[in-house]
Amino acid sequence: MAPHTLPPLPYAYNALEPYISEEIMTLHHTKHHQTYVNGLNAAEQAYEKSVSPKERIALQAALKFNGGGHINHSLFWKNLAPAADQNKGHGGVLKSGPLKEAIDRDFGGLANMQTDFNTQTAAIQGSGWGWLGYNSKTKKLEIVTTPNQDPLLSHAPIIGVDIWEHAFYLQYKNVKPDYLKAIWHVIDFEEAQKRFTDAVNGAKL
Repeated sequence: MAPHTLPPLPYAYNALEPYISEEIMTLHHTKHHQTYVNGLNAAEQAYEKSVSPKERIALQAALKFNGGGHINHSLFWKNLAPAADQNKGHGGVLKSGPLKEAIDRDFGGLANMQTDFNTQTAAIQGSGWGWLGYNSKTKKLEIVTTPNQDPLLSHAPIIGVDIWEHAFYLQYKNVKPDYLKAIWHVIDFEEAQKRFTDAVNGAKL
């Protein structure tokens, strides 16, 4: 099995300013995400060398935590784009299309969805992730949260927001609502729409 590697960002470390600082992006990507990659590789190597069920069971927590951290962050970077309101890119702009239609249908509009998302995500006890996910059973968009670095398995992830303190504390201190309000300015709705279209068409995300 080939080792996992840290994916490059699709933009510069300072590209999401003023909403997410260059310092946060640099540390978050090069230190925190790299740590999950290293931990996942170490856990998988140990699993391959393990010789008993007990050893393999003992490695499940490390595989879940580091694997989830790698999966979640790899999606998170693609979920972000330089802000349109800073004339840097298309971040924060939800154009007409299938995703907007689904958000209007399931939440009554983008503002309602953002409010619900921020409320549920801010309420996470400790660390975790807030998600806009597609439920293949109900055929609807739903807001879901996961603890720690657990990946979203019950829904197809459309938008994921990291609510671990390392994602915002250097800039927003302990005021999660300010971070959650700001991040919508740099959400890449074009990427989200691609993920939504794939999910509706049955692709594995």
